[in-house]
Amino acid sequence: PNEYMDDNETNSTSEDLSYLGCVQINIPQELFLALGLISLVENILVVMAIFKNRNLHSPMYYFICCLAVSDMLVSVSNVVETIFMLLNDHGLLDVHPGMLRHLDNVIDVMICSSVVSSLSFLCTIAADRYITIFYALRYHSIMTTQRAVAIIVVVWLASITSSTLFIVYHTDNAVIVCLVTFFCITLVFNAVLYLHMFLLAHVHSRRIMAFHKSRRQSTSMKGAITLTILLGVFIICWGPFFLHLILILTCPTSPFCNCFFRNFNLFLILIICNSLIDPLIYAYRSQELRKTLQELVLCSWCFGL
Repeated sequence: PNEYMDDNETNSTSEDLSYLGCVQINIPQELFLALGLISLVENILVVMAIFKNRNLHSPMYYFICCLAVSDMLVSVSNVVETIFMLLNDHGLLDVHPGMLRHLDNVIDVMICSSVVSSLSFLCTIAADRYITIFYALRYHSIMTTQRAVAIIVVVWLASITSSTLFIVYHTDNAVIVCLVTFFCITLVFNAVLYLHMFLLAHVHSRRIMAFHKSRRQSTSMKGAITLTILLGVFIICWGPFFLHLILILTCPTSPFCNCFFRNFNLFLILIICNSLIDPLIYAYRSQELRKTLQELVLCSWCFGL
């Protein structure tokens, strides 16, 4: 991602940027490292909690687990890159430029895989909640464990493959167009499903209550609300990055756009914050997951003593 910033930052002179009152926010590398480590620990705990608690062994939580792994990709890539940069800046690491380029490509693939898989799993979770609400009586026959696993495998294979191709052909504007288009399509898909869910859920709740399934309906709607929050946080945190990509296509030489480009590191911080906030949302919205996370933290603390 840094290549997008470097290629466009030089398109305007410093005099133009100063005239526009362009402000560049400097973010210390230590902050990247601290947020990355916190996010990594949080998402590892979420994955461990889902594996540990049998009550969380359901397709929805499998998809949430994959979403946490997607967030872990961002955290790991950020931590590794920041450590290398800090060691290099302090003269503690002498790395060949070729190796740095290879490392940068691997990190870019991880970040790209994260965004593609995150968007895909948000869509998958939305579809799962939709089936739960509107086809409650047939849910277990529609969304079986085998189908959930197959969906997970397909999403990861598609994410890794497409991300590798994106990085290989990163100089082609078609790559940016594909990423932005995918982002917009997934947002529209989620918006349509959630709108339909919230507008018509009360009609289906009456039918489900007639079959004494009111508790299931309540749980399903709670899950839909949780995932609406997740989607909103994703848009807020990743939105500036995708706006950055759109501006690269539409106004790469404009001084106004270059003002926006200069704060690319701020957009990266927002992306890391998304990985940090998601586990807090899972824990806040799910009592079962929150309880398991508390047990894991207490056990870790006891063993640490």
